[in-house]
Formats: sequence, C-alpha cells, structure tokens
Amino acid sequence: MALKKVLVLGVGAQGTAAAQRLDEDPQVSEIICASRNLATVENLVKQLTKAKGIQLDAADKDSIVEAARGVDLILNALPLEWTKNVLDAALEVEGNYQDYAATTALHEDWVESIRIQYDEYGPKFEAIGKTALIGTGSAPGLICAATRDAMRHLDTCDTIYNIVWEGVETKRFLPFWWSPVTALHDMSEEAYAVIDGNLVRTPAFGLPFKRKYSYMGKEITFVEHCHDEPIHYYFNREKFFKGVKNVYFKYAGAGIDFSLPLYRAGLLSHKKEMINGVEIAPFDVVNAHVPPAPRTREEIKEIIDEGLLSDSGCMAIEAYGMKDNKNILVETHVNAPGLVESFEKASISAEMYLTGQGGYLFTKMFLNDKFHQRGLISSDMLTFEQIDCYFEYAKGLDITLSTTVKEI
Repeated sequence: MALKKVLVLGVGAQGTAAAQRLDEDPQVSEIICASRNLATVENLVKQLTKAKGIQLDAADKDSIVEAARGVDLILNALPLEWTKNVLDAALEVEGNYQDYAATTALHEDWVESIRIQYDEYGPKFEAIGKTALIGTGSAPGLICAATRDAMRHLDTCDTIYNIVWEGVETKRFLPFWWSPVTALHDMSEEAYAVIDGNLVRTPAFGLPFKRKYSYMGKEITFVEHCHDEPIHYYFNREKFFKGVKNVYFKYAGAGIDFSLPLYRAGLLSHKKEMINGVEIAPFDVVNAHVPPAPRTREEIKEIIDEGLLSDSGCMAIEAYGMKDNKNILVETHVNAPGLVESFEKASISAEMYLTGQGGYLFTKMFLNDKFHQRGLISSDMLTFEQIDCYFEYAKGLDITLSTTVKEI
C-alpha cells in the first residue's frame, strides 16, 4: 500500500491534534501544515518529524491549489467560511477531501448550502473519481458513526436523539474548548430538528428535556442547539436511518450556561446597532472577549494545574423504532477519556481528543483505502462495515461504544 501525503489546512485545536496523529501513522510519508499564521505553523511543525509548514491565505483559492498539488488528501480544519475555496481547490487538483463540519459558504441558507454539497459537489467529485467526506469531528462525525451503528438493531426508526453534555468546567473563564466563533454562531441561531418527517426550525435553547445516566451523578437539562446532525439525517433518512421521522440534537454544559443569558439579552445578535455613536454588532463584542480554545500542551497543563470544577461529559444516542414488530430503544453511549486522562494520554484536551483525533480516525480510513464511495458523502453515510472499521480504530484511542437494546 502506497504511503500518503496529507495537507492539513488550519492548525487550531483540531488541526493540531490531527497532525500529531498523522505524524505517528506509518501510512503517511509527508504532512504539509498550512495556516495564515506562520509562527503557529512553525511551532507545531518543530514538534513533528514528517511535517513541513507553509503560510497560506485561505481567501486565495489559488494558494490552496498550489499547496495541494500532489497530495492524496486535503484535511480542512479551517474556519467554515473557507470551505468553498477548499472544495474548489480539491476539485482542481483532483484530490480527496475531508472536513469537520458543514458550512454556509455555499449559500446563506445553511440547509441549502448542505444540499449544494450533496447535489452539486457530489457529482463533481464522482466525475474525477475522488471522495469528499464532510462532518468528521466528534459531533458531527463520531456521533454520526455511532448513530449509524444503532440502525443495525432496528427495522424502522421513529425518533433519534443525539445528546451531548460538555461537562468540563475550569477555575478560569473558558466557556469553549473549540473555536469560540463557531460555538457562538451555533448558540446565536434557532436550531434544526426533524419533526414528523419535515425539517423545521426550533427555538434556540428550547424544548428542554432531562436525562440522568448512571455515570452523570446528577440530572442534566438538555436543550435544542443548532447543529449539523438533524440536517444530514434528514437528507439521508430513507437510505441510512430506516425512514426516521423525528431527529433532535440536544446539548448541555458550560457553553450553554454561558451563552443562554447572552442570547436572551440580545448580545449574540449579528445585527449592527449604534451604541454611544459607534456602530457595532453585539456578537462581535462578545466574541472579542471570549478566550481562544487551548491548543498547546503548556496551555492545557496550566489549566489542569489550576484545578477543575468538573471533568465530566456525555455523548449518547437514543434511537426509538421497531424490530420484529416490537417497540425498541437502542441506547448508545460513547466512552472516551476526560480532560485529565486525555492530557495524560496525548498531551491534548478532551475536545481535541474526541474531535481532532475522532476526525483523524476517518483520515486513517482514507490512508488505508477504506472508502469505496466516489463523490461527496457525510459521516452518517458509511456502510456498517466501514462503521465497524472506524470503531476498531477508535479502540486504539480508548474510544468505545456501550449499546443497550431493549423492548419498551
């Protein structure tokens, strides 16, 4: 099997985690790490053995094309506004493509932007015999693979809940362990859900429901949150989700607790307003005061050494449906290291462990030629054989599934 050359675009928290794993992978011959900030790239590259760093402005598609010539895979860990440029560059160099989440870069309406990826970019990648895999972080990504896994236990599916609790809390002010601007954008929007077979908007922070799984220690209230999964499952409901009629993404944790009062006060609004003679969007003010996600070993160690208030979390799937004419609940929990254990294992945060490394597991499937599909697919469109492969790789990172199937 030929060794592979990978271009990693963006070296934030997730791109850094992926690059570190790629550096250890025997199937990788070279990693090109690229970012607008050359100092950040150089700081990462000096820690790796197979990598070289370049400065790149993602606003210039031609610079992406130049960097991508001759690579086997373009791993896009850039902010979402650059997705169109990277997709177009991948097509131009006839390369495989992977990213972490859906974008509005193709259309101002998010659903239409995703539809364009499937309907327009899919045939273009198929025509050049390449694969574009989108939504491959932890959520979307890992959680989508786990939700697909649940479908093997059902004949038909009625309702899916994807449930995430970010339970890590630190003594310092740190509401988000990933891109704050992406997190705040999600917090500022109405959510999406599939209800009675229709994709609809639901109130941001609305439709609360409570869960207390055995490992939680307390009951948690989860709310609606604007996320990719319901949109992808809606498009793929017949072929990959047993005709599911209802899909919800439910979220809880420090980020929700921080953002909810801001949302209620109008401080996550993108609409500019005059304040003391200055025109400014409240969202931009808030975003300017939120610290970036910790990325380096030194930053993460300092936070842990300061002390944690909580090192908990939850990623769960509840899938309700029918099997052999019986009402069934398939309840799946993702088991993974928390913050302290993630740092002990890999010198990274729990978010980087799940998202950057969870994304790398899809990359590893590319490296080992596990994708036969040509065109554009999302991480919820894998075969059961590919799902088995993904979670076999995941065991090496101590990421496993616990699934209970019960009649209700």
